[in-house]
Amino acid sequence: MQSSFQPYETYPNTTPLRRSLTTLPWRASNYYGTARVNSAVPNAYSMPEPHSEKYSLTQVDSIKVPPIFAAARDSLYTRYTPNDWTVSNLGHHFVADKVRVGSERVRLNASRLCRELDDRVMRTQEDVGKKLGDRLGDIEYWRTEVKHETDNILTEIEALARAKAALEKVLLETENPLKIATECLYNREKRQGIDLVHDDVERVLIKEVDNIKQCQEDIRRMIQTANNQISLDRAAQHELEKDLGDKIIAHRLDSVAHQLRNNSRGINFYEGIERIDNTVSVPLSWAEFSNNNIQRSKSERLATVNVRRNIEQLMNRVAESIGDNWNNVNAAFADRIKEYVDARNRLQNHLAKVLQEIFDMEKNIELMKKCIQEKEAPMQVAQTRLVTRVRRPNVEACRDVVQHRLVEEVYEIGETVEQLRTKLRESEMALQRLLRAKVSLEHDLAVKNNSILVDREKCLGTRKTLPWSSMVAVY
Repeated sequence: MQSSFQPYETYPNTTPLRRSLTTLPWRASNYYGTARVNSAVPNAYSMPEPHSEKYSLTQVDSIKVPPIFAAARDSLYTRYTPNDWTVSNLGHHFVADKVRVGSERVRLNASRLCRELDDRVMRTQEDVGKKLGDRLGDIEYWRTEVKHETDNILTEIEALARAKAALEKVLLETENPLKIATECLYNREKRQGIDLVHDDVERVLIKEVDNIKQCQEDIRRMIQTANNQISLDRAAQHELEKDLGDKIIAHRLDSVAHQLRNNSRGINFYEGIERIDNTVSVPLSWAEFSNNNIQRSKSERLATVNVRRNIEQLMNRVAESIGDNWNNVNAAFADRIKEYVDARNRLQNHLAKVLQEIFDMEKNIELMKKCIQEKEAPMQVAQTRLVTRVRRPNVEACRDVVQHRLVEEVYEIGETVEQLRTKLRESEMALQRLLRAKVSLEHDLAVKNNSILVDREKCLGTRKTLPWSSMVAVY
């Protein structure tokens, strides 16, 4: 409603008959007065001409007051008529009533406006307080959700870190079987002679080494995958913690704003603050921001669970693969050592037989030598007899039966000795072959003993138990 109040200057002049515009309203000007009707009345007259007949002095109007001195004229007070006085009073009354009515109307309007504005301000303040309460509820809801998701992602990060640590432990544990398998290959290079065979043991050892190296490569790739996933998890955690910190600050600030009242301490005027807009989001984008962070965290948690499951499967597969190869190599070693022992036993049997034969052959050679030596005396007797009969004279040198028999005896003894010497040479050659066989058997037996020592003591002795940590096996 438009106010009916008007400035004081707009109301009718309260002194319409004022004769002077000087600072002293009662003092007249030197020459011209300030009469309302005609200001151009000379001050030489003692009384201005009336405006109408009802204002004339009638009886004294025709009387002309003689002029007076300027000093006396300046000190004269302007005279008014009773009607001027009455009009002036009525004017004051009218103006006072009008101003009072206007003032009352303004006062009532102001009072009503104050009540309306007070109610409006109170309703607005209550609505703002309610909306602040709703906002605090929204912030608390999302703060709880973000806090819960932050705890979940932290739990997953710790679980993945433990799984990665166990996997790194497995990687270190694989060095022991690899070292043992490599040492077994190096030790088996110390086999001698014919025993340097590319046998089943060597094939399964090479397969074991290749399998362990492949397992190590798979573990390293999985560790890198776990590190990448942990980086992604920590990035999601950082976003959640940043969002959570912002929401805690916003909740505290909105809580402080929600608790402010008209009589609260610390309230003050901040001119122009309503024109500052530093907002960067709307309720929809604000909620979507937290929801996107939560969804990202859930996605990373699901990926983390898959990585942990893959780590567990890889560890089980590695443990099973290394254990199977370990057992296969041990079984191959056991079979090969059994073959070595069987071959050594056969060699020992043959060596014993050869040694016995050498002993018998040496005895036989000694017997033959003795037999040959024993044929020397009969040969000497027979030859001496022939020499003796050669000295028979003349016709006595008869080629009789005795002569024939002595010659036959000498030839028989010679043939016998020659046969014995032939057999002696054959026996000696057989003895030499037996000795060479003995040396070969002894060498082969030494080779077998060395192979048994390498495989059973240096190799299989180090493979009695799988060097695998119980913690890794349990995991």
